[in-house]
Amino acid sequence: MTQFKDLVQQRRSHRKFTNEEIDEESVRLILRAALMSPTSKGQRAWQFVVVEDKSDLEKLSDAKDMGAQLIKGAAMAVVVLGNALQNDCWVEDGSIAAISMQYQAEELGLGSCWVQMRGRGLSDGTSADTVIRGILDIPDDLSVLCVVAFGHKADERKPQNEDRLKWENVHLNKFVSL
Repeated sequence: MTQFKDLVQQRRSHRKFTNEEIDEESVRLILRAALMSPTSKGQRAWQFVVVEDKSDLEKLSDAKDMGAQLIKGAAMAVVVLGNALQNDCWVEDGSIAAISMQYQAEELGLGSCWVQMRGRGLSDGTSADTVIRGILDIPDDLSVLCVVAFGHKADERKPQNEDRLKWENVHLNKFVSL
């Protein structure tokens, strides 16, 4: 098992994937990580839509003007949803679940990339939420936070550079202006 300190350093966003599918056990482990992630008051109020259909992946890649095209090359995407009326921490809980899936994917040797959808859309004013809702038949009470794309890495990325960490952004006891 990879030590977490190494996993954190190695995990990078991957936007290019091979055509290889993700095996069923890896998909289950990725979703297990989401379902085990911490939530506000233990509500576990998030919802996830797993998308493997190539046609739907391509449609999702057009949900916003920029930054989503990588989805069409993914083997799988997970749409992270929440209900603001049910859980006022839905954004935070969904974010924790998304990064939990990404760390699990990294440990499995898979690549991933978070694609922000909440607050994004098309130049004609259509929200990404509306587009995705139409593709996947998402009920009106749920909102789309993000789409996390997964696949076998088609490129190699160097680990995070320890020398570039911004330790000056960490403050002890009180905020100190530099």
